Amino acid sequence: MAFGVIWLVLAVLVMFSAGYLGYSRYLARFVELDDAQETPAHKYEDGQEYVPAKKPVLLGHHYSSIAGGAPVVGPITAGVVWGWVPALLWIAIGNPLMGSVHDFVSLSGSLRHEGKSIGYIIGQYVGDRGKDMLLWFAFLTIILVVAVFALVVGIVFDAYPQAATASLIYIALALIFGVYLYQFDLPFIPGTVVFVASVFAGVWLGIQYPLALTPAAQGASYPDGTIVLLEGAGFLPTIINANITAWVPVVIVYAFIASVLPVWMLLQPRDYLSSFLLYTGVGGALLAVIVGTIFGTAQESLVIDLAAYKGFMGDPGFAPAETGIMPLFPLLFVTIACGTISGFHSLVSSGTTAKQLNMETDARLIGYGGMLGEGLLATVALATVSVAAATPAAGGIGLALPNFAAGGGIILTSFGIPTSFGAPFMALVLVSFLLTSTDTALRLGRYMLEEIIETPETSVQEVGANRYVNAGIQSVLAYILVSSGSWADLWPLFGGANQLLAALALLTATVWLANWKPSKQLISTGVPMVIMATITVVALLYLALYQNLVNKLLSSEWMAGASLADQVSIAVQIVIGLILVGLALSLTKLGYENVSEIRDGLDRDAIVGEPGAGGEPSDD
Repeated sequence: MAFGVIWLVLAVLVMFSAGYLGYSRYLARFVELDDAQETPAHKYEDGQEYVPAKKPVLLGHHYSSIAGGAPVVGPITAGVVWGWVPALLWIAIGNPLMGSVHDFVSLSGSLRHEGKSIGYIIGQYVGDRGKDMLLWFAFLTIILVVAVFALVVGIVFDAYPQAATASLIYIALALIFGVYLYQFDLPFIPGTVVFVASVFAGVWLGIQYPLALTPAAQGASYPDGTIVLLEGAGFLPTIINANITAWVPVVIVYAFIASVLPVWMLLQPRDYLSSFLLYTGVGGALLAVIVGTIFGTAQESLVIDLAAYKGFMGDPGFAPAETGIMPLFPLLFVTIACGTISGFHSLVSSGTTAKQLNMETDARLIGYGGMLGEGLLATVALATVSVAAATPAAGGIGLALPNFAAGGGIILTSFGIPTSFGAPFMALVLVSFLLTSTDTALRLGRYMLEEIIETPETSVQEVGANRYVNAGIQSVLAYILVSSGSWADLWPLFGGANQLLAALALLTATVWLANWKPSKQLISTGVPMVIMATITVVALLYLALYQNLVNKLLSSEWMAGASLADQVSIAVQIVIGLILVGLALSLTKLGYENVSEIRDGLDRDAIVGEPGAGGEPSDD
């Protein structure tokens, strides 16, 4: 009997509703959110980074930034490699108990520390050494984020040139909207109506005038009327095909420019406008699944056309050619790098969002609720690939990504929307996530390096603290990483680094809570931290030592066929993976020692009967 996609959606909605209505309310009381407290956005308002934002605007920015390509890419990858059941269980259970908690405590902790990053927070309790280790860890992870997302944008632009045109239009509209709001101080609601309508009109223009940088690859074709700007990608190292090769540096250059502009000029207005695309895409797809199932209005039956479970070692057609395997443990838990839990979110929460939060109680909706929203996006991604899982294994997992648009287009036919519009629209939804996350990541990388340097004392430090040099260094390193174009290498490494950063963010929250009030319970943050640290250390060691070192650099067969760019990229990936593991283990040791010292002191006070010991147990 065919299994309907609607059951995936309902299972997640039930779990997420219970989490938000119950657990998030408890957590808000637990960290003592209070609207009487002045938020950092008001206390340090500077018109550049600290800018109070209306709740819907900030929710749009935050959701757009955290819900990048990862909650789409990860579930699609996991679904086609291991089957839809393991992917669904990890999203439905892990998100409300781990990921949403992670985002909420990262945002709340930053509010209590002047809107500073998680690196600054842990440094307050374990010293500058711990701060610098976490900031360097985050900085290296940021480079992986930029590399991976730039590659994914190139892949989607190649599959759907309509999305390239629509993306350019909506970026231009965002710049104009920023001037409209912050320079001319014109009405918010009428402006929203006009500019949001213009963004959707941009989708129609994209369908009419698709854009590609180079001619289509051999055996492929673009939609009729596609505008092709160049004859080829020139001297650039080939990344899958010429068009993707050309798009990747364009995306990285865009991210560089966007990351150094004031937040009011592009980041806030673009994320607010794109949030309407995202809400429409995610909410519309979820509702379309229900409508199409009940009324049978979809173009195709909305049933799962994907294996429930493909075995512990995964589908060999999507595994790296050198190994032929992708073991479910530990790789499933780092493949779905967002949608369940993501360390990148701690950088957004404590980097840009905390500097724009208007009232403390907004943190519950934006932090915990925003992550649940990303889980819904992950569910939509899993649903789309379940409906349209048609990409042959020979195409590689990177080329399976456009299934999100194809499957989403099929689902939207439940409303009578033709796939010729629905698929490009869903491609734009995916790209809007990706572009937002890419330039937000570069901006956060700037913050990380600036916090490491603090007040420049040497000429080298002054150069490193320069926003243009800082962002430029990240951009160049990201391009070197992505130059190999190997999806099977880059995505698990990004996922492992990202999830290990999540473990360290939870460690930071645990240390903060232990030092804030020694009687605070540490289970809500401590247990997820231990689980994620264990999984991700094993995953990074597997990737660095087995998949990349043994099966590539030490393999004469692989070396004989690899280009210099391939070899450099793999070597850099190995070094990054091992450095990340070393930093994480060292930082975990420092955090454990700090918490143990605090708790041991509490126990000693209770034994000797010092003031504050004994009495009624805390309900915290």
